[in-house]
Amino acid sequence: MSSEEQLVAVPFSLFAALPCPRPALCLRALDLPSPSCLRVEHALMHAKHRGHEAMHAEMVLILIATLVVAQLLLVQWKQRHPRSYNMVTLFQMWVVPLYFTIKLYWWRFLVVWVLFSAVTAFVTFRATRKPLVQTTPRLVYKWFLLIYKMSYATGIVGYMAVMFTLFGLNLLFRIKPEDAMDFGISLLFYGLYYGVLERDFAEMCADYMASTIG
Repeated sequence: MSSEEQLVAVPFSLFAALPCPRPALCLRALDLPSPSCLRVEHALMHAKHRGHEAMHAEMVLILIATLVVAQLLLVQWKQRHPRSYNMVTLFQMWVVPLYFTIKLYWWRFLVVWVLFSAVTAFVTFRATRKPLVQTTPRLVYKWFLLIYKMSYATGIVGYMAVMFTLFGLNLLFRIKPEDAMDFGISLLFYGLYYGVLERDFAEMCADYMASTIG
């Protein structure tokens, strides 16, 4: 029997009790001719993870198949029922981040989300009323134009902060790379998230107002 086969035959609890920095102790316990502790750990790892390659391949295939099927279903749903698709995706994109915000204690994002949601809910409520008030289209246009400009500017600043950090320009202002990168990525996230969200809300309000006006 080879040395590696002997290693596989030894119970794992025996290795857990052995202090790895002492090769002599390992040799005395295993009665092996010459393997070091590093070789012992390597053989144990292979024995412990034997057969996992096939399982990982199956998991990857299942993941790819699920993604393909889900994509096809989403495309068909969007083509056949665009209104319900837009409503469901908009609701998920609006509500799902709230769970992670509360769970991870992102209070700054929570405050911005509450303010945006309150004003957007009021504007959407005005846009869905019948009969439509004459000042409502201007209110809808001004609000979503303001959000668009703010999201655009926030995304640009965040992108510039990330690029400056990659080029090392943050060191000129004595800012740590971690802090500069966190700042840039946060601004990019705010700009992209609220930009996409206000676009979908604006389209929904425009559809409601167009159907009311006729």
